[in-house]
Amino acid sequence: MSFSFGETISKIWETSGFAAMTWQQLVMIIVACLLIYLAIVKKFEPLLLLTIAFGMLLANLPLTGIMAGPPEGSTEPGGLLYYLYMGVKKGIYPSLIFLGVGAMTDFGPLIARPASLFLGAAAQFGIYMAFVIAIALGFSPQEAASIGIIGGADGPTAIYLTTRLAPELLPAIAVAAYSYMALIPVIQPPLMRLITTKKEREIKMEQLREVSKVEKIVFPIVVTIITVLLLPSVAPLIGMLMLGNLFKESGVVDRLSNTAQNALINIVTIFLGVTVGATAVAENFLRAETLKIIALGLTAFMFSTIGGLLLGKLMCFLSGGKINPLIGSAGVSAVPMAARVAQVEGQKANPSNFLLMHAMGPNVAGVIGSAVAAGVLLALFGG
Repeated sequence: MSFSFGETISKIWETSGFAAMTWQQLVMIIVACLLIYLAIVKKFEPLLLLTIAFGMLLANLPLTGIMAGPPEGSTEPGGLLYYLYMGVKKGIYPSLIFLGVGAMTDFGPLIARPASLFLGAAAQFGIYMAFVIAIALGFSPQEAASIGIIGGADGPTAIYLTTRLAPELLPAIAVAAYSYMALIPVIQPPLMRLITTKKEREIKMEQLREVSKVEKIVFPIVVTIITVLLLPSVAPLIGMLMLGNLFKESGVVDRLSNTAQNALINIVTIFLGVTVGATAVAENFLRAETLKIIALGLTAFMFSTIGGLLLGKLMCFLSGGKINPLIGSAGVSAVPMAARVAQVEGQKANPSNFLLMHAMGPNVAGVIGSAVAAGVLLALFGG
């Protein structure tokens, strides 16, 4: 069979993705490119935003089948990202991310000032506010819980909870969660300046006490026992978080600690980001429901920041002005970005201020707090 040059070009065009592309896919490709721009040029949480955006780009290029499962009754394989996505669906990647986060986390500031736990808890306020609003807008309790968890500013926890309660909402929730984490330096400062006075932001805090090695080793063990006994469903997240931290603090498994902090978390981040982004295909993402979720996610995040700041103000008052309320905003679990934002705002008010280590207490407490909040929601609505 022979083809003329024109017929050949026509045949290639008809079987190409250009001919099959819909306007919805084009919109998603533009959105993906915008997110890539924000990750590279603006450096908004690039480790995850870049991989999520590229996964979104791949999944919305027509005819690739990269996220398609194997045809029913066929021996043909599915797409590459379909198989990698099993790690998200089964809750493997979020738990492994927590292992790496634990190995990188110093719970010393939290141990030195246990009251930071209250700030971490207060900064989960947005989760429950968004839950109530989502219910009022007609979402099911499972969907509302998955939307609300965005307020914890903890991407792996949001993914973990959503895959169990409302997997159909995962694309919108994952993109919203990581986008707002990346936008912390934009979203939080106006709220911090609105709720606190300049005098409060100028407060210099006393140096934290030194925490012993024994305390640092005992802490992850005790937290695991108490939290998992109270909320068994949160064992994968809290268990891996505290195991990673025990690797770090024990001092006897440096190879494991280094692997968890570097190679493992980097590999899992690639798989998690690309496959989560690939779930944002045009037909599932471009819906009015998605806009509601993104708006509710922002509401959750703002109320979480406000909750932490308000409790920070109360603690400032009760301590006679010894606690800078800005550290309350770090109670959201975006480690260490939220703590850095508190540090920057504190130094703007008082150039000699150094709040970073003080803010790290509520910040790491927020990691525990968001996981606990997810455990509560799973216990209530997990069926």
